[in-house]
Amino acid sequence: MTAKLHIREMLDAQPRGHISFHTPGHKRAGDDITELSYSDCLLSPSGVLREAEGDIAEILGADRSFLLTDGSTSGVFAMLYAARLCGAKTIAAPVFSHPCVLRACKALSLELVPIPQKVRYGIPQQPSEGDLEGALRVADALLLTSPDYYGFFPPLAGAKELCRREGKLLLIDGAHGGHLHFEPALYAGSYADLWVDGVHKSLPAMTQGAVVSSKREELTSVLREGVLCFRTTSPSYPIMASIEYAVKYPRNAAIERASEAFKRRHGCLLNGDWTKILVPFGGECDVAQRALEGAGVYPEFNDGNYLMFYLSPCTAEGELETLARLLTALARGEVGEGAPAGAIPMYSEDL
Repeated sequence: MTAKLHIREMLDAQPRGHISFHTPGHKRAGDDITELSYSDCLLSPSGVLREAEGDIAEILGADRSFLLTDGSTSGVFAMLYAARLCGAKTIAAPVFSHPCVLRACKALSLELVPIPQKVRYGIPQQPSEGDLEGALRVADALLLTSPDYYGFFPPLAGAKELCRREGKLLLIDGAHGGHLHFEPALYAGSYADLWVDGVHKSLPAMTQGAVVSSKREELTSVLREGVLCFRTTSPSYPIMASIEYAVKYPRNAAIERASEAFKRRHGCLLNGDWTKILVPFGGECDVAQRALEGAGVYPEFNDGNYLMFYLSPCTAEGELETLARLLTALARGEVGEGAPAGAIPMYSEDL
């Protein structure tokens, strides 16, 4: 790591003998501090936080990027708020979008236009370009998930062109794609007007670390209003420092190659995202999960068809070798065709 880490350097340079007559109540200062004369203020950044956000925006190809310590959900709310301020009244989104899309639309009095998704091999399929075109005939803006939890992508270039042609906003929930700024062809920021990066999911940031960005200067002010509405007024400095660290973390091409080789070698579902390894176990999923966890290996999820193993640039190749060794001893069953366990269309009354 050679990039300058503005927030980390500020925290390391705190005055000695710091006596805390300020929040938080543990009174220990250190990394977990509040807005002080030397630590800047996220509500109106002008120092280290402004510098960190500026560097992040440059890396992500944004006009402006905003640090979020409330996770990607607050970024989705902020994007939809910005779309509302831009005049949008209806939002088209795939039915298996994150539930926060529905909740934000309810809170903001936005009407949702559902984009159907088929289920194939037990996984919701991303909508086609034709599906998007049909939805945009009756919607004012489009919100996509890219990549989804299974590592699949919507037709990003087609969506961008459709929205450009119709003069409508393209929003992307990239909660699982924070690592993709190294790959412009797959990165949400290469296509969207507004997008979220869930940095903590696939990069080395603390849980709840995320970024929301705007592509065009004229959208930055309305996105900022959304951020101020839905982001905490007491942001965590450790989380903010970890976001900056994570976005500036170097690419690990070796683990990317190792992941793709692993997928081919071990009969995994071939998706487009190296961080997500899907091993089909079908009816043997629970047995496989228990065996792996008994050996100290914990997958990201078990949906009743697949065990998913989530990688990051911090994953060691030796850890993949351990997983490979354990997989060879595990039986596999047939993958079902139904929707995965726990995957509820966001328009369901169950939400």
